[in-house]
Amino acid sequence: MTPKEHNRLVGIFLMVHAALQAVVVGLICLIYGGIGVGLMLGSPKGEDQAVGIGFIVAIAVVGVFGLAFLLPQLIGGWRLYKERPNARIWGIVGSILASLSFPLGTAAGVYGMWFLFGDDGKRFYLGNAVPYQQIPPTPGSWQQ
Repeated sequence: MTPKEHNRLVGIFLMVHAALQAVVVGLICLIYGGIGVGLMLGSPKGEDQAVGIGFIVAIAVVGVFGLAFLLPQLIGGWRLYKERPNARIWGIVGSILASLSFPLGTAAGVYGMWFLFGDDGKRFYLGNAVPYQQIPPTPGSWQQ
């Protein structure tokens, strides 16, 4: 594969993982937010309303953290896909954050870091600033 193809794949993988993560975080927020609203509106007791408010506050915190992990992956994936400036930096940040999510995020993140930290990725984004150093195998080394 060419470096351009690797770059597009990393971008696609990061965006797909971010979309899956957004769906999961959205469902969690809807379910537990609904429970919190149901507790607040469905019970006249002050104790149940306090628990409902607690649910809503907890879901707001989960939503903020979900966005904090999701947005760098989405931005990095889009910038890599479109080969924008600073795409390598956003891709590295997105790959590191995706690596925290096992197993799909780990696969996407490791692949992204392999490409972006590798010689092909450096040459693709940094140009001639990084010389390519291919060391040929020693003669007869395959026979050992």
